[in-house]
Amino acid sequence: MLALTRTAHRIRELYQGDAQRPLRGYAVVLGTYGALAGALTGAGRALGVRVPERIGLGDTVLLTIATHKASRLLAKDTVTSPLRAPFTRYQEPAGQSELHESVRGQGAQHAIGEVLTCPFCLAVWVASGLTAGLAFAPRQTRLISTILTVVAGADVLHLAYDGGKQLLTRVSNEARQTESAKTHGR
Repeated sequence: MLALTRTAHRIRELYQGDAQRPLRGYAVVLGTYGALAGALTGAGRALGVRVPERIGLGDTVLLTIATHKASRLLAKDTVTSPLRAPFTRYQEPAGQSELHESVRGQGAQHAIGEVLTCPFCLAVWVASGLTAGLAFAPRQTRLISTILTVVAGADVLHLAYDGGKQLLTRVSNEARQTESAKTHGR
């Protein structure tokens, strides 16, 4: 056991160099993911859940968009900041209803904070949950995924609307400046 501990310390030292990386924390996160995946697999077998041989294109697109929206919602949204607060520190607003937060703590706290503030990192967890949901409770999962997909679509429309308003304002201001320059002989 002592040799294993020494080897682990040596690997960590060689990996991180002068940087402090929470490798143990990452191992906890990976172990948790593996344990949850194993538990879902075991529960599925015990309950006789039949895993689909393949997932159709429609469900794949639905889950993709839902995963994107849920990941951003969990990692960046202002209303989900209480979920991230034990692992992060507020920094500043970061766009439409999003926050920039810094990860705090060490070890598992830091590693979990990195996962919770990274939409790309959370996407693996969300996609796994939604895909498992498709096997265990397909109707409910499709309903939740549809809600998330509709919200993602609405977000795109909100951003396009705001962008259009900003463009019209800029064009209008430029036209006024041009007219003013002509009037004042510049």
